[in-house]
Amino acid sequence: MTPNLQERVTDALSRIRNNRLGANVLEAEMIRDIATTTDGKVRLSLFLTPDDDATVVREVRQTLQQVPGVTDVRVDVKDASQANKPSTRAAAVGTTTSRAATAPSASTAPPTPKSAASRTLPVMGQEPQSQRAAVPAPTPVAYPNLGNIIAISSGKGGVGKSTVASNLAVALAKQGARVGLMDADIYGPNIPRMMGINAAPPVENEKIIPLQAHGVKIMSLGFMIERDQPAIWRGPIIMKIITQFLRDVQWGELNYFLVDMPPGTGDAQLSLVQATMVHGAIIVTTPQEVASGDALRGAKMFERVAVPVLGIVENMSYFICPNCEAKHRIFGSGGGKRLADELNVPLLGEIPFFPGVLSGADRGEPIVVSEPETPAAQALFELAGRLKGLL
Repeated sequence: MTPNLQERVTDALSRIRNNRLGANVLEAEMIRDIATTTDGKVRLSLFLTPDDDATVVREVRQTLQQVPGVTDVRVDVKDASQANKPSTRAAAVGTTTSRAATAPSASTAPPTPKSAASRTLPVMGQEPQSQRAAVPAPTPVAYPNLGNIIAISSGKGGVGKSTVASNLAVALAKQGARVGLMDADIYGPNIPRMMGINAAPPVENEKIIPLQAHGVKIMSLGFMIERDQPAIWRGPIIMKIITQFLRDVQWGELNYFLVDMPPGTGDAQLSLVQATMVHGAIIVTTPQEVASGDALRGAKMFERVAVPVLGIVENMSYFICPNCEAKHRIFGSGGGKRLADELNVPLLGEIPFFPGVLSGADRGEPIVVSEPETPAAQALFELAGRLKGLL
């Protein structure tokens, strides 16, 4: 007798192991609320602890996509510490999408003492069912022509994230790669100024043609709005802009597609990972503890959504005295290395503080173009080489 879809799904999940516990994800009770429909849609809840490898989310999704008869997969990631209520292992199969398939009930959170109730912060995915959006999160779309999609992110502003993104893109291009740079910093698009280009991009055959500078294809909201126009937009608009920049821009065939993210862990980051399959993230920080602490939260956000953190870049790491050539760590020391060790990822680069980086960005000349022999430019070229080696 041929097994039904529910049995095939369960069998596939039983082959995915949690190496930390030495058991498969079903035995480890990481999977709950499995729901299937007769037209092949599968939805389930996946509970993770901070110690679990977040890549299991992608493994579950990709495994189920290979199951015969499965037409769509949705994995709802939840915090395992909030899952203390037993839930049904599987939902019944119906002729249309069942209630469990479209909106499985949230696990009940532990009771909160009355004295702490006013201080309790909401956790994504644990809000009451009545407050949840009725529309499910979109399934990420693959864009193989974009090559390796890399998010350049930070936990806070002012650490030089856009400077690193623009110089890294140009350094990769100078090393022979085909590179695209998307400015996803909706609220503060600085890439046009840093790359020295600002014009309305042309449209041909209903496709936006990206502008080019220093051998890099570029798209930014800054090309489309006035310099003094504030972007007062909520999440759905940001999602639409990011999706349009991915889908409706004629990028051509690329090796690397760098995305300059806004600071923090907000709508733009979630929109990007919902819109496409991001191959990895680079976290930019400075040596101070306050910066690396914010960067840690940014890195953990990517881990929670199954995007691997490729490594840490410590910007403004030290200043080289022009007279004695001694290194002065004017912003503290060790923050990037400690962050990399905590996340168990490599420290990809330590970029020295150099005034020419700032003045070059204001002129639209990345330091790897204007002064390629300086220590800052050399550190950025080495960063490009390490990124190529990782991927």
